[in-house]
Amino acid sequence: MTILFSCAQSTEDRLFEEKVTTALKQQLARYPQSSVRDIYKNFFQDKFGPGHLLSDTAAAGQYLRRELNSYNPDTLPVFSPYVDSTGWEHRFVRVDLRVIKEGKVSYRDYFEAFVRSAQNAPAVSVEDWSREWTRIVAILEKQQCPVIHHPQYTIDKDSITVLLQRGEYVGHHSPIYVASYAPHYRLIAAEELQSLGF
Repeated sequence: MTILFSCAQSTEDRLFEEKVTTALKQQLARYPQSSVRDIYKNFFQDKFGPGHLLSDTAAAGQYLRRELNSYNPDTLPVFSPYVDSTGWEHRFVRVDLRVIKEGKVSYRDYFEAFVRSAQNAPAVSVEDWSREWTRIVAILEKQQCPVIHHPQYTIDKDSITVLLQRGEYVGHHSPIYVASYAPHYRLIAAEELQSLGF
């Protein structure tokens, strides 16, 4: 029985490492200016979804409209995909606001998919997420990802640890990421993509 459990555990560990490694490579290939903060955000978004963003639907709608009005995709420093996966489970995707600006998706359909995604976001304990993040960091360091050589790496990694110890989990993009990629998106459940025509 112990041997069977050990084999199952090692298989689970191996699959987890493979999926996390693939997600890390994808993040760094698409967004080479990523820091550990951006990697953290990518994985926590996939775990928690947009639930933390929607305490007030009316306010969220007003904020989205303001962001749309000030967002000019023509000034983006680099091309970004309309839809971008998050994390290693790919439960949520980032859907760029360009899909509304370019008329590919109506505002109503986009916002309704966002609201449904927030309402149906899974309940995850910060303790469970903290343990998972520790495993992700171990893989990040084992793979010698370039972000670990950044002078800010240890400071940012430690600040994430402190955040989680406080029982919080929401992180933000690094200033270099924002300057390089000008992110404007909402998290939408992967299962909602069909409702948006993707």
